[in-house]
Amino acid sequence: MSLLDALPTPRLGRGGYPNAVLISLSVVMLAAVWGVDTVSVAPNRIVQGESVNVQGAFGWPGAVLVSLLVIALGSLAYQPSRTHYWAALGVVVLLLTLMPFGLMVASHFLIDPELPQARLGIGGGYWVVLFISLLGIVELRLRLGLKRLWPVLILSGVGLIWWLCAWLWLSDLALVQEFKARDHQFIQAIRQHIFLVSTAVSMSVVMGTLLALLMRRFARLQKVAFALLNFLQTIPSLALFGLLLAPLAWLAANVPFLAKVGVSGIGNTLALIALVAYSLLPMVRNTYTALEEVSPDTLEAASAMGMHRIQRFWQVRLPLALPVLLEGVRITTVQAIGLTAVAALIGAGGLGTFIFQGLGQAAMDMVLLGALPILILALLVDAGLGALAEALRPGGVQ
Repeated sequence: MSLLDALPTPRLGRGGYPNAVLISLSVVMLAAVWGVDTVSVAPNRIVQGESVNVQGAFGWPGAVLVSLLVIALGSLAYQPSRTHYWAALGVVVLLLTLMPFGLMVASHFLIDPELPQARLGIGGGYWVVLFISLLGIVELRLRLGLKRLWPVLILSGVGLIWWLCAWLWLSDLALVQEFKARDHQFIQAIRQHIFLVSTAVSMSVVMGTLLALLMRRFARLQKVAFALLNFLQTIPSLALFGLLLAPLAWLAANVPFLAKVGVSGIGNTLALIALVAYSLLPMVRNTYTALEEVSPDTLEAASAMGMHRIQRFWQVRLPLALPVLLEGVRITTVQAIGLTAVAALIGAGGLGTFIFQGLGQAAMDMVLLGALPILILALLVDAGLGALAEALRPGGVQ
């Protein structure tokens, strides 16, 4: 008898084998709750905070409640069924909803009212639980066969609760204090970040679509274009900014018209050129693939119906290719949202400004002030465009 034959067979639940993914996530989450510091407390912004575990932050009742919720998630995953999966989703949503209230409890217990500069920091355990909860929602969405729009709606409701708690009752939270000290700069940074991303993606969609159409018409162009785009993708972002800086500065100094329209060695122009260069490969690849994968039989049927070439493209080929094309837009936009953070180093502004200022001042809460909105924007765009592409597919595949 082999070693595999000697291993015990997992006990079946009503819905099949235990869900190893959810059980593993529950184990890691429980270990993070008790093994990693939950919050930190500092008398001011300069002094390093003192770490506090889950029992010190929430008291024994709160610590036991969190543990029971995590154990309940693992228990429901051990005997999976559709009912248990719905219940597990409810547990995860409840856990996410209770997290800001946990910070309120910790603030009440740990922050001295006589120290107006005191601040409460979010510890590693909190971030681990948040991240694993999001992974749990992804797993449960797949198991329940929900459309991509459902996690967006769920997380939007949870996010609204977080925002209300932070705005009304979490004034001692370090992240909230960093925001209130820079609220006008923060709003301006978000606008600048969205402007750069939307402009770069719009330009890459137009250029990528035109290039994909040319590649389909001229076969020799395909290898050359893909080789060049792949080469651009391998250049590190900072190196590309550096390579473009000197030529743009020279053009601005020697061509007055370009200087008048805003071209310079630093700023938005340099950032947009680099972002478009990075965005073209996924856009061109998906557009080319989408147009090529349309069934020849479908196009032949359209021709038999009397459609000429332009009609076949706009009424048959493009609508059928649109879901895959939107996937390219999704990948391009998510990539651009992250890369735009680096543009802050060359004076283009955006949320990356807070990240690099925070790193320079060793203020991790300021880093989070820039990083968290980038993460949220990327998740919203990914889910929104993914849901749109899903809805446009024939049959509305879930």
